[in-house]
Amino acid sequence: MTCALCSNEDSCEIDLEGANATLLLCEICTEGLQAPLEDSPHWHCLHDAIWSTEGATQIAAYRVLSNLDHAPWARDLMEIAYLDPDRLAAAQNIAEPALIHRDSNGVQLSSGDTVVLIKDLPVKGAGFTAKRGTAVRNISLVADNAGHIEGRVENQRIVILTAFVKKS
Repeated sequence: MTCALCSNEDSCEIDLEGANATLLLCEICTEGLQAPLEDSPHWHCLHDAIWSTEGATQIAAYRVLSNLDHAPWARDLMEIAYLDPDRLAAAQNIAEPALIHRDSNGVQLSSGDTVVLIKDLPVKGAGFTAKRGTAVRNISLVADNAGHIEGRVENQRIVILTAFVKKS
């Protein structure tokens, strides 16, 4: 039983999340699916694996290559690789890490929390300054930016940088 990506003999069966497939992978290649990687000679096995006729092998190779996107050879290989649209969609079905909004003290913020401003903040376009110590109740988290929250100050809905608030 050899690894589908690098042909290492010591491999075990893993489930490819979001691809409805299982695959034999060694420990190193399994770790390569999880997080950003350091470029090493081991990963040059992907030159062959991305062209496999097995869909699960192509999906796994694409996911590892996407974790190596800082390496020029990996970016080049991803650009020339062809995966049919269904396989490409499965390969890109990687759960994005959830954004964690933190206040100036590093405390995690949640939607609906109350925060207090730690600095006077001029509000552009509204013509007033939100004063230090102002409580902002029922905040909303900006989905695509962990450094921004939204809240109501003086009946105006404004975006506030998380660096200028503390959870109360």
